[in-house]
Parts: sequence; C-alpha cells; structure tokens
Amino acid sequence: MLFWRVKPLDLILETAEQKALTRTLGAFQLTMLGIGAIIGTGIFVLTAEAATRAGPAMMISFVIAAFVCAVAALCYAEMAAMVPVSGSAYTYSYATMGELVAWVVGWALVLEYAVAASAVSVGWSGYMVGLVREVLGVELPHALVAGPFDRNPGLVNLPAMGIALLITWLLVLGTRESARFNAVLVAVKLSALGLFIVLAAPAIQAENFEPFMPNGFFARTVIDPISGNLVTVGVAAAAASIFFAYVGFDAVSTAAEETVNPQRNLPIGLIGSLAICTLIYLGVAAAATGSVGAQPGGALAQSREALAFVLREVGHGWAGDLVAIAAGLALPSVILMMMFGQTRIFFVMSRDGLLPPVFARLHPRYGTPHVVTLTTGVFVALFAALFPVGQLADISNSGTLFAFFTVAVGVMILRRTQPERTRHFRTPAVWVIAPLAAAGCVFLFFQLSGATELMFLGWAAFGLLVYYAYGRNRSHMATVLRTRTG
Repeated sequence: MLFWRVKPLDLILETAEQKALTRTLGAFQLTMLGIGAIIGTGIFVLTAEAATRAGPAMMISFVIAAFVCAVAALCYAEMAAMVPVSGSAYTYSYATMGELVAWVVGWALVLEYAVAASAVSVGWSGYMVGLVREVLGVELPHALVAGPFDRNPGLVNLPAMGIALLITWLLVLGTRESARFNAVLVAVKLSALGLFIVLAAPAIQAENFEPFMPNGFFARTVIDPISGNLVTVGVAAAAASIFFAYVGFDAVSTAAEETVNPQRNLPIGLIGSLAICTLIYLGVAAAATGSVGAQPGGALAQSREALAFVLREVGHGWAGDLVAIAAGLALPSVILMMMFGQTRIFFVMSRDGLLPPVFARLHPRYGTPHVVTLTTGVFVALFAALFPVGQLADISNSGTLFAFFTVAVGVMILRRTQPERTRHFRTPAVWVIAPLAAAGCVFLFFQLSGATELMFLGWAAFGLLVYYAYGRNRSHMATVLRTRTG
C-alpha cells in the first residue's frame, strides 16, 4: 500500500523535456538566489523566540538547524536535478513512494508554505506596529495587533491579516517579483542585518552571555513566566523553531534545470548560501545577545520586533527605525513567494486529480489560479490574525521537516530501484548524508512542542480522510491503471 500508484519518472519528465530551459545560472547566481530566499522573518523576528527557548545558547541552535538543512539540501538537489518540474517534494514523493505518500507530503506542504506565509505576516505586523509607534508616536490598540493565542493576548492581529489579504489580491492579479526587484530586496535585507551587527556589536558585554544555557540542551516543557502557559524550551527546541529561518533554500534546488554544470554549481549554491546565512545569523545572534542579554523572560524575549528593539536599547533609535523599514519592505515579498509556492502545489495536485478541478481553474482575465489563491489567502489571513509568530513557525516547521524527510528517503529508494537513471547532480556520500538528513528531520520534529506534533498528526489524519473521500478514486493515475487493467 505504501508504494501504491507510483507515478513513473518518465511520465513526469515528459513536460520538462518538451520545454527544456536554457542553462545560464552559475554558482554565484545560485548562492545569491539562496540567500534571497532564506533571509526573512526567521532572523528578523525569531531571534526573540530563540531567546525565550535557549537564552544565549541560541547560537548553537542556529548551527544545528543549518546542519540539518545542509544535508537535506544535498538530497533535495539530486531529486530536483532528476525531476525538474513543478510540485517540489510532492512530485518527488509521487515518483518514488507512490500516491498515498505524495498526498500526505502535498498536504504537509500546506503547513510549510501557507502557515509560513501567516508567520511572516505576523512578523511584518510586529515591525510595522513598532515603526508607527516610534516614528508617528501612535500606539495602536493592543487588542487589534495581537491574536487571542499570543503570550499577551489580544483580539485580532489586523495588520497581519491585512498584509496577507493584500498579497492574495496581488497574486490573483498575477503580480510577481522580477529578478531585478528581488536583487534589490536582497540588498535591503543584507544591508539592514549588516547595519545591525556593526552598531550592536560594540555594545557587547561578556556578562550578558551568562548563564549561557539556562534551559539545557534537549527540549522540555516549563511554565512561561509571562503568560503562565506551558512552553517548550531548550537548545534543541530552539533549533527546531529556528529551522524556519533557513527554509527557502529549496529555491536553489528547483533551479537545477537552468544551472550550468549542476554537478559542481548546485552544491556550491546550496551549501554556500546556507554557510553565508549561518555566519550572518550567528553575527546577529551574538550582537543581540551580547548587547542587551537574551535570558528567557527578558526584554528581548518579549519583543515583537527583536532587531529594531536591540538597536533602540543601545542608543541607535534611528537605525532601529531603518531596520523596521527594511523589514516592512522586504517581508511582503517573502509572503508573496510562500503563497505563490502553496497555490502552485495545490494547482499541481488538482491537475493530478487528487483535488477538485475547480482548484486548477484559471481566471479568465488574469490567467492565474484564482480559486486556489483566494482559498489559500483566506486561510493565511485567518491564521495570521489569530496565532503568534512562534507557534506559526513551529507548525510550518512540522510540515517542512516531514517533506524533507520524505525527500531524503526518496533519494535512497531511487538509488536502489533506478541506479541506471541519469543524475545531473549526485548527493555525495549518499548513504551517510541521506540517513543523516532523515534522522536530523526526525530529531528536530520531536523537539517541537507536543501540541505542535499533535496538530501535525491531526492535520495529516484530516488529509487522509479527504484523500479517501475524494482523491483515491479520482486521481489520474487511478484512471490510467484502470485503463491498463481493463
């Protein structure tokens, strides 16, 4: 049953072979693409969440998350080079482990993309609310800028809801970033982080790193001193949350078909972008921790705009405002790409017959999949309105870790079942790297909170009900198999 209805790679590749892309991307372009995709809400916002869970030892958490991403990225690259078509891990799973696993992966990718878009929306809201307060002197009502599940509960996060709906409208119209615009946003983000490190680093004091690991290494549940709720803390728990800060590197692997000499340039782009982002993240974490302290329950841990808060605390309010502006400019593009990815996953699943055909319907004027875009947009806006960024990031990570796990397993399966197939990129030391990637994903998954794990299992169970009620008998692979056996 597990390997039921495996979709042949040759069938998947037919479309790609008909529309071969020109190989123009080198190692530098791939590295810049990866940096642009990776740097987003994770570092601008989750620094505060990491302080809550790990204290100053969050720097170790950044390294752990980066390592798991690196070994998963090498597996992703091999699959992307073999199956250079839309669908991401959903398509790869369909080709290796069959329709049932592919469905669960596609369903999990909703958590990766849609919930991640909600998390970025909440992160954007925090910076914008702080900017309005500092620049205009206007304090927005707390009830309208925090959801009911926040550590300091409100009624609804209207700014987060608003930006999600605005991006949904733009996607229906067909608005997409140009390469030049994306390059400008990458420069804005890197400049903001560089400015933060330069100004915050001189304020570092050794005593702010003590105690270095107040909550220990492995995940454990304690009572939050602020909200009184149960929270999961520890260096490993922070790594499972910070994992969100690296999501986006798969944008490099999806460019496999357009890469010059992919055997050489793909690993450089993947590992290079991850290495550069890790160094930047460590610099930011060290500067934030050393300048204002990062103890659980402290001022940094409570901030909704961590980097701007640090700069204001060390006497550079003007720079804090610039960082907030940079976040306000750059983060909506991340929301757009997350939602774009989500709508395209559902679009492919609908085209395969696993979801109703209405989700594959295109707008008569704009030519965009407007039904699935609007459905996704409402989902994203509601989650952004109700949940805090830390919970959203954890929920997103649960889906991402499951998808990455299946890619690592899929690489090993194809090495055994189809060793003769051409691989434009081969995962080095695959029988070491792929098991490490799978084990790393499992380890981080079980460092998430019990509530997050249960939510993921509940979402997967609901997805299976949808599959057996609809997709199982309507999938195009089912039609093909009935035709062959008939």
